[in-house]
Amino acid sequence: MTILIQQPHHLGAEVEANTAEINEGELVLDGGFLIPQTNTFGHIFRAYNDAESERHEGVENFYRKNHTYQSLDFVKKLREEYAKLNKVEMSIWECCELLNEVVDESDPDLDEPQIEHLLQTAEAIRKDYPDEDWLHLTGLIHDLGKVLNLPSFGGLPQWAVVGDTFPVGCRFDESIVHHKYFKENPDYNNPSYNTKYGIYSDKCGLDSVMMSWGHDDYMYLVAKENNTTLPSAALFIIRYHSFYALHREGAYKHLMNDEDVENLKWLHIFNKYDLYSKSKIRIDVEKVKPYYLSLIEKYFPAKLKW
Repeated sequence: MTILIQQPHHLGAEVEANTAEINEGELVLDGGFLIPQTNTFGHIFRAYNDAESERHEGVENFYRKNHTYQSLDFVKKLREEYAKLNKVEMSIWECCELLNEVVDESDPDLDEPQIEHLLQTAEAIRKDYPDEDWLHLTGLIHDLGKVLNLPSFGGLPQWAVVGDTFPVGCRFDESIVHHKYFKENPDYNNPSYNTKYGIYSDKCGLDSVMMSWGHDDYMYLVAKENNTTLPSAALFIIRYHSFYALHREGAYKHLMNDEDVENLKWLHIFNKYDLYSKSKIRIDVEKVKPYYLSLIEKYFPAKLKW
């Protein structure tokens, strides 16, 4: 079948060297991973205001709904419901295969089934960081929460599954893509929620912050509650990889504690592979499957509650 497509002891020199700012106008060779200049449609990555992009209108309509409905009350209700983990019982690999049925409507860079993106990300990381097997597995599983879009998981609309994530319960930062649509959100004019800190406090830690509901937070809950042995940096990546306002724009850092600061270094590394590995490159699933099955066995139980 062919489709398209050890926890670190410290954050050493290799990690620091790979967190340098990326100039998207250049081709950057890092380790062996070549950052492309354009996405699969011939446009720059994350070009949300590019009217010529084939997916521009659909992506903007997605964010109109997402920003209107993702309120604090909505997030609390969804998080409470899905924290029950009573939808399905299955393995990590079975969940990977389910993603063949999902295409992310919020992504302007790819219109392929999600399993292809998972393997592209994981294999690119594996090439540059061969000794960090936890990071390889994180690349494979980071988007598994997108199964929320499927009927057996409640069939949530895409605006409640994918897209950039952001804190709720405090001011919506202007760096968030399509910020203008927050004006229709019930929290936008609520004085309890529309200040810098809102319901939070300085350096409270992102673990105390309610994020907009979607696949990131869901997969984080699944991994944590099924007692994964992945390191905290992996759980941080899973939960915040769509939090572009933080790891790309530098917003909301006043809510971070010391552990968040350290884990953010790994997220900066991961993001390059998550974003720039999206392509039409084909990966032989049967060839790489045994390796990833061994990692799943190392870090997860055979069956998980979802």
